[in-house]
Amino acid sequence: MRHDDDSNSPAYLSVRELRALLKGGELSAVELLESLICRIEELDGPINAVVVRDFERARTAARLADDMRRRGDDRPLLGIPMTVKESFNVAGLPTTWGFPAARDFVADDDAAAVERLKGAGAIIIGKTNIPVAISDWQSFNPIYGTTNNPWDLSRSPGGSSGGSAAALAAGFVPLELGSDLRGSLRVPAHYCGVYGHKPTHGIIPLRGHVPPGAEALPTTRDLAVAGPLARCAEDLGSALEVLAGPDDPEREGFSLNLPAARHKRLRDFRILVLKTHPLIATSTATVGALTRFVDQLMHAGVSVSDDHTLVPDLERTAVVYTKLFMSLIAAYWPAEVYDRIKTTIAAAPAHIDGARIRRGRAAVLSHRDWILADQVRASLRKSWHAVFRQFDVVLCPTMPTPALAHDHLPDQEERRISIDGVEMSYEDQDPWLSIASLSGLPSTVAPIGRSSSGLPIGVQIIGPYLGDRTTIAFADLIEREFGGFSPPRLGSRSTA
Repeated sequence: MRHDDDSNSPAYLSVRELRALLKGGELSAVELLESLICRIEELDGPINAVVVRDFERARTAARLADDMRRRGDDRPLLGIPMTVKESFNVAGLPTTWGFPAARDFVADDDAAAVERLKGAGAIIIGKTNIPVAISDWQSFNPIYGTTNNPWDLSRSPGGSSGGSAAALAAGFVPLELGSDLRGSLRVPAHYCGVYGHKPTHGIIPLRGHVPPGAEALPTTRDLAVAGPLARCAEDLGSALEVLAGPDDPEREGFSLNLPAARHKRLRDFRILVLKTHPLIATSTATVGALTRFVDQLMHAGVSVSDDHTLVPDLERTAVVYTKLFMSLIAAYWPAEVYDRIKTTIAAAPAHIDGARIRRGRAAVLSHRDWILADQVRASLRKSWHAVFRQFDVVLCPTMPTPALAHDHLPDQEERRISIDGVEMSYEDQDPWLSIASLSGLPSTVAPIGRSSSGLPIGVQIIGPYLGDRTTIAFADLIEREFGGFSPPRLGSRSTA
């Protein structure tokens, strides 16, 4: 999205560029904030990304940031405005998760990740939209309405961090905090043409990323992570340095000593490419963009392989992921919903094995069966260690298609998508996402192309356990070599 005065605006500058202007005195935190507030107020109406606005407190924080800088303070995010996903607690702001019953709930304390961002000097100016229960690849709910993709308002910006990615693409903020369980960071980054990083499981605390009113505890939830979104890979790295570290109040300020990136030069990377999945078709637009990108890498002298010999069984990966994912989210369902599913599954004949039944069985998995599934996960994770002894990163699609059209059918099992004219279940889109999620591996999504109708297409860059700096470094190198984010035009419409 471009605007008439973008050339004279900081709307699309990176955190690094904004820091340089702030440090050099060419721009004050107050001036930067007012510019972005003006942009949100003027342009967010049809997009509906920044649904909770905290502009007055942000103005106070900006004035304080300018005072701190004059006194010599140089925190890494000092004076940088940003938003956070609505599902994170921010003291004094509502946390609803889209539940109408929670409309009036206001958090007393910041989530751990928000504490760290504020401690680094970031100015939280508001919160961005989500789906109900942060459980959809679209972002709409009865409280805040629907968020639209800045590239095409008739399409989803992704979910559940959809408002986050839309705000970045629209030039409202340079940095965002999101979360990911089933692609909630990666899908919006892919749909909106921005960068997102799903970190290694457990390295960024999730304390305070809880349903409204739930106790904020220092626990590590299975499969779930928090992570940054940005418009360039370098900013992902800057945010990761602030966010990563153990959730221990006695050691606050202690950062996690992640391994350095494996390489500093693009041509030194060893790349494995996956283009097909046994459980899902992938659109010609998506595969074509990945193919063209791989050709660019090879032309640049990068070692690229499509030898899948070492790759763990992708079908088994997706099946085990579904078991663990469904059993996790079902633990938070109302008792009457869980009991109804349990009764339905108990009555289903053993030979019935449709997708809905499989997900239902996974939702009511016994503890014994969960342990067995977890053992399979451990074996698959061990296999990935072998892959990353031979390769540095694995490239694969994020989703089977570019941004999908809005579809608000209440039962997600009833929704359908089209992949090159072939209809399939909306709920079956996640096999590519399960690869990194099941084994807790880092995955950075970076924009690599567009569909014929101009919609962004991103690639997943999956790395070894604790290899977050490697995947982000690779994203940064390809951005420098081939280009990265480019702004959409407000109000454009796709025809496909």
